[in-house]
Amino acid sequence: MMNFSKLKDKYKAGKMKKRINWNGPLPAHIAIMMDGNGRWATRQGLPRTAGHLAGMNAMRETIRFCHKTHIRYLTLYAFSTENWKRPKEEVDYIIRLVHAFVTDRTLNELNRNNIKVNFIGDISRFDLDTRQIMQHAADVTRFNTGMTVNFAVNYGGRSEIVQAVKSLVAEGNSSFSMEEFESRLYTSGCPSPELIIRTSGEKRLSGFLLWQSAQAGPWYTDEMWPSFNEYLYYQALHAYQCRKVRTIS
Repeated sequence: MMNFSKLKDKYKAGKMKKRINWNGPLPAHIAIMMDGNGRWATRQGLPRTAGHLAGMNAMRETIRFCHKTHIRYLTLYAFSTENWKRPKEEVDYIIRLVHAFVTDRTLNELNRNNIKVNFIGDISRFDLDTRQIMQHAADVTRFNTGMTVNFAVNYGGRSEIVQAVKSLVAEGNSSFSMEEFESRLYTSGCPSPELIIRTSGEKRLSGFLLWQSAQAGPWYTDEMWPSFNEYLYYQALHAYQCRKVRTIS
């Protein structure tokens, strides 16, 4: 049975959904900084790991929201290069969640919905089992042509730019074009994000998609990531459309 809080959220989401012009502009690519898992848990007297588990559930639901509204590309900031500085127990738990996410049930759902999965970032630092799990998810969904979901893991925007330049220089290309440079980025083949969502009240990029976000519009909410829901998702889409209309006019 759905509790009162969930019914209230569903009602709010329905009202916000009606405010969106579904024949109007929608972002082809949404990028999300899933921030605040640990703080969400701490405020509820729970261990930080409980926040990461709740955050993974919110991530699953958000992928469904995006798929349902025909978003073509979704990039999720799942694990930054700075996250290694956290306590080892917490880092190990976050990595175990990768294994918990990539199950046959999840992969079957992704394939049913024609969703392709990529893991972007320097994945070489992860253990072999985790790298194989990531590769397995990418392999199983690689022929899907609907929405593409990029999981940014061990990702840092500045290091991404450096590795792209190093790759070009190593090929003997020292006078490369912008197009050639962008082809060496982790997001090669994806359009730049038009909407960047960040939860938890923080209002900064924190190294996320530094090159790609040059023209993106940010949308911030004070809610922690585990509390992100369909109402907030539609609110972000509505804000994007309002901004787009002002830009056009």
